[in-house]
Amino acid sequence: MTESMSRRRLLQRLALGVSLAPVAAVTVRRARAADAALPLLSVTAPEAKAVHYTENATTAKDAGANTCASCGLYQGANGSAQGPCQIFPGKAVKAAGWCSSWAGQI
Repeated sequence: MTESMSRRRLLQRLALGVSLAPVAAVTVRRARAADAALPLLSVTAPEAKAVHYTENATTAKDAGANTCASCGLYQGANGSAQGPCQIFPGKAVKAAGWCSSWAGQI
């Protein structure tokens, strides 16, 4: 009897997972579209200049191997070319970029 209960529970969870997969996919797609819709931060913007933002971390002498993608403040999706940053609300930054506010991920 425990075997059939276990099988029944597995099938119920599988059915729930399959029914929620499209919802999760739509949510991820919307989040990526919202990130892509943000205007890109210009390196000449005053807020970018204040923290020495650059779109290419290799051009920053203090960056080392750090980039926006490895920063704890970067909110872009893994593998994305750009995404939002907590330092610059309403703007996207390049994942390969860097600024002096870089903070390691916890």
